[in-house]
Amino acid sequence: MGKSLNVGIIGCGAIIAQYLANFRRLDSINLVAVADLDPARAQAVADSYDGVRALSVDELLEADDVELVLNLTIPAAHAEIALKAIAAGKSVYGEKPLAATTAEARQVLEAADAAGVTVGCAPDTVLGTGIQTARKAIDDGLIGAPVSATATMATPGHERWHPNPDFYYQPGGGPLLDMGPYYVSALVTLLGPVVSVVGAASHTRNERTIGSGPRQGQKVPVAIDSHVTGVLVHASGALSTLFMSFDAVQTKSPNIEIHGEKGSLVVPDPNHFDGDVQLFELGAGDWKTLPVSAGYVDAGRGFGIADLSATPVGQEPRAGGKLAFHALEVMESVLESAKTGQAVAIQSTVKRPDMVELAELSTSVRA
Repeated sequence: MGKSLNVGIIGCGAIIAQYLANFRRLDSINLVAVADLDPARAQAVADSYDGVRALSVDELLEADDVELVLNLTIPAAHAEIALKAIAAGKSVYGEKPLAATTAEARQVLEAADAAGVTVGCAPDTVLGTGIQTARKAIDDGLIGAPVSATATMATPGHERWHPNPDFYYQPGGGPLLDMGPYYVSALVTLLGPVVSVVGAASHTRNERTIGSGPRQGQKVPVAIDSHVTGVLVHASGALSTLFMSFDAVQTKSPNIEIHGEKGSLVVPDPNHFDGDVQLFELGAGDWKTLPVSAGYVDAGRGFGIADLSATPVGQEPRAGGKLAFHALEVMESVLESAKTGQAVAIQSTVKRPDMVELAELSTSVRA
């Protein structure tokens, strides 16, 4: 704590721009190196950010001044890169998911424990003022004991805007594994760990048509279920219902709604860091918007790393590997239940992450 964390990034695709913008204003993050399978992409990033050098992947992993590796590779490579970084004695923070499967994710966590390094993982949207203000409202008893929640993500499909949507419709893709990390991580942050799930799934068609870009009009085969529903049983007794769809046209349902004995909360989009939290109290005449009361103000991607850097040694970060593992197991289990028609018990558990006190971390802007 009080010392900036030296970070190296592996993977210089589109998502890196959001991290770079936030690293420039976070004093606790010192970006020192970047690497990519395409050296030109890494060099372009290094040229745009003062004090950053472009390296090969192996050179970055061997660099003495890199303390944490930010893993922005494709999901299929998340575990491989994380394990290499851990073997080099470095902590790791990855984009979601933690790994392609829980089996791979377990290897990552076990290797990190053995090496004495830290694992963090997106989404860190749960640390923003939206989810955290809702969390404080629950902790303050504004809705009484939580009873249930709904989480809704509805879109007619990413092929309408994404120029290369193939991976969304292959194993490892689909609406739950794509967007579910945001929703499940938020639900666990708000309501605590999950002990069992029941799932059902379907798909409407066997191919999708690309709607934009150079491949516009091409057909993409669908090898996954594109509509997934599930019920999560939390250890607290609360029940959460998931609705994740690439088949629905639109919805007016809140992204997340929490119901308790004394009131209900509308929680903002967990894919964003902020947004209004609304409360309807028992006996009230209308919804009211709660003042922002918790979370990192003006947060963005990368704030999870800043939070990790301030986490005392030996404590699990709020956007930590154990939360990411638990969310991945929940999602895998919903899909397993959908195939078998049976409820699935969740083997892992995780401590409900501590609430983030209202704070601003953006303190300066660097070139």
